[in-house]
Amino acid sequence: MPRFAHITGWGIAVPEKVLTNNDLAQMVETSDEWIRTRTGIRERHIADEEEYPSTLGARAARDALRMAGLSPRDVEMIIVATSSPDYPFFPATACLVQDMLGAKRAGAFDVMAACTGFIYALSVATALIRTGTVNNALVIGTENLSRIVDWQDRNTCVLFGDAAGAFVLQAAEEPGGVLASALHCDGSAADLLLLPAGGSRQPASEETVRKRMHYIQMNGRAVFRFATRAMAHAVQEVLEKAGLTTEDVTLIIPHQANRRIIEAAAKQLRMPMERFVLNMDRYGNTSTASIPLAAYEAAQQRRLRPGDLVVLVGFGAGMTSGAVLVRWTGPLPRRPRPRREPGLGQRLRSRWQALRQRFQGKQEEKPPAPQTERPSTPEAEGSGQG
Repeated sequence: MPRFAHITGWGIAVPEKVLTNNDLAQMVETSDEWIRTRTGIRERHIADEEEYPSTLGARAARDALRMAGLSPRDVEMIIVATSSPDYPFFPATACLVQDMLGAKRAGAFDVMAACTGFIYALSVATALIRTGTVNNALVIGTENLSRIVDWQDRNTCVLFGDAAGAFVLQAAEEPGGVLASALHCDGSAADLLLLPAGGSRQPASEETVRKRMHYIQMNGRAVFRFATRAMAHAVQEVLEKAGLTTEDVTLIIPHQANRRIIEAAAKQLRMPMERFVLNMDRYGNTSTASIPLAAYEAAQQRRLRPGDLVVLVGFGAGMTSGAVLVRWTGPLPRRPRPRREPGLGQRLRSRWQALRQRFQGKQEEKPPAPQTERPSTPEAEGSGQG
């Protein structure tokens, strides 16, 4: 029987601290009007000193598991997509999340495809479920971009925020869940959006710190042109794979980078903006967290309901792009856990219990021995033998 990867739980984690456009205007030369008209963003959330991609991701994952009715011990694989991992090389942020959740049976690894990372991670988790490798998987997008943003660069610092979002994927024979995916990359454009230093090509040094090379650098106009083409192409391709058109789709949930990019993509797709989910005005660009965060809000607002067809689409540094087509599910009916064959120890215990019960039964069948009357004493009554 074919297996399908259903999205059965979703959760988010958003830091409490809010940084508005007016706050930014006190830090760099900008204004609320300038930011809103060019990006659609009016505020973003910033992690505090004790919040990391791992802690935000674990919070989002717990909520998603609770909705799906699973415990961390039910999870067999954790895939974290992040552009701002806790550690630059290793360990993977997914390993930290696995420990925080207590998901002792789960494998864990990170996916790095920048803002498209959540789409890539969903596709990988779906493949693991379809092939029977796992039954339950967590896919998490989590970011602490405020730590790698140059707060002196008004072209980039106005864009990004911190958050996390998580999906639970579960295997089921009923058709639904992630139906198709389309993944692409144009590595020739990798220099359009990058963080130059801190890797093995340019290790951290006094010079890289002085030149502010440990912060995001972006060619905004070139990224804009790439994003509009890539998003429209990914949506069209994933629908063609499923034999569908944009008319069959209830919603498009895009990466929340810039309102003008989404408007341009909608124009190419000849779709009204009412069918696109937008929330970057309150969160900014949260990279890998933006799609699950927008999906969570759409589901909470009942814009997204079980049975709806939805396309999740993103683009990111690399330059990567991709989309997945999903038949939205929601929590599956609770099913009894599969009965395991008893092991040798359990069989021996069961046999011993049966023999003991038979022995006790024979003892009870014997006629009671005649008792002689004894005077009642306080000691006898107190011992429970009266």
